[in-house]
Amino acid sequence: MSSERIVVLAHEKFPDEAKTALGVMRYGDQTIEAVLDRDRAGDRVADHDASLPDAPIVDSFEEALAAAEGGVDALYIGIAPIGGGFDETWRDDVRAAIAAGCDVVSGLHYFLNEDEEFVELAAEHGVELRDVRKPPEDLGVATGHSADVDADVVLTVGTDCSVGKMTASLEIVEAARERGIDAAFVPTGQTGIMIAGWGNPIDRVISDFTAGAVEDLILEKGDEHDLLVVEGQGTIIHPAYSAVTCGILHGSMADGLVLCHAAGREAIHGYESFELPPFSDYVDLYEDLAEPVHETEVVAGAVNTKDVDDDDEAASIVDAFGEEVDVPAADPVRHGADRIVDGIVDGVLEE
Repeated sequence: MSSERIVVLAHEKFPDEAKTALGVMRYGDQTIEAVLDRDRAGDRVADHDASLPDAPIVDSFEEALAAAEGGVDALYIGIAPIGGGFDETWRDDVRAAIAAGCDVVSGLHYFLNEDEEFVELAAEHGVELRDVRKPPEDLGVATGHSADVDADVVLTVGTDCSVGKMTASLEIVEAARERGIDAAFVPTGQTGIMIAGWGNPIDRVISDFTAGAVEDLILEKGDEHDLLVVEGQGTIIHPAYSAVTCGILHGSMADGLVLCHAAGREAIHGYESFELPPFSDYVDLYEDLAEPVHETEVVAGAVNTKDVDDDDEAASIVDAFGEEVDVPAADPVRHGADRIVDGIVDGVLEE
């Protein structure tokens, strides 16, 4: 997926509710030719987020193709709504992309390869429909061998879903590499897979095979690197997604955990009747749940302060989080991930 010239679909969601789009744009190797958002058409990406590669925001794929003078390889669906459904208002853009000879890459639970119209059009125009959320068919149960790899394994875990676990993982890998640590990112979600070009969409895996699917990823890369940073999903207290979180925790057999939180979050996103417990409770929950399978500990914290405008206030929030959890903490985007890597080095790599 790297080095592609792409258009990113983010209708009515860019930038704040287009997590997949933002992840691919910020961390992927693809060249962004345009963003589709009918509500923002006429703007540019830089008008909304100067940290992202700039590109025009347009109303339709046809306009994007014209703006790129035909130089587009693929359309990426950059929205992952709750439930992963396909919005029928996107159909015209997908049709237009296929007709223009472009692949279509999707991280939805709705598989493009099971849509009769898209399949017929793709065959006619010789393009590929890539459903990155479709897991391999040869998965099995875990064997308990993740701990046998040469690499140390760190897993990002969350106080909630959508707090920045993937972002923290990628920033940790980059900061570790800058120190000369041979680190690799292990994607477990659709956006991470779009960025890295490999991985396993754990939230789509049959429950019995969840830990085994994570184990497969660890065994695939564990003897090639010194440090694996596994992208976590959900949170252990989530009323809907806790099973995914537990499967990754046990399947990865992580040697250390990085607890991730979004500043200001007080309740489960989308389930606001469920309040978040104290941060220190998460330490006990994650460590106690992991211990019977593979003993681990929280060694660092990552705090997402993107909604905090004042730098001093953001720093205070991060410091308070670190003090409560009793680990080094940082906002890996705002402050860099060096303090987080310090915790990993002290708590995992030097043990």
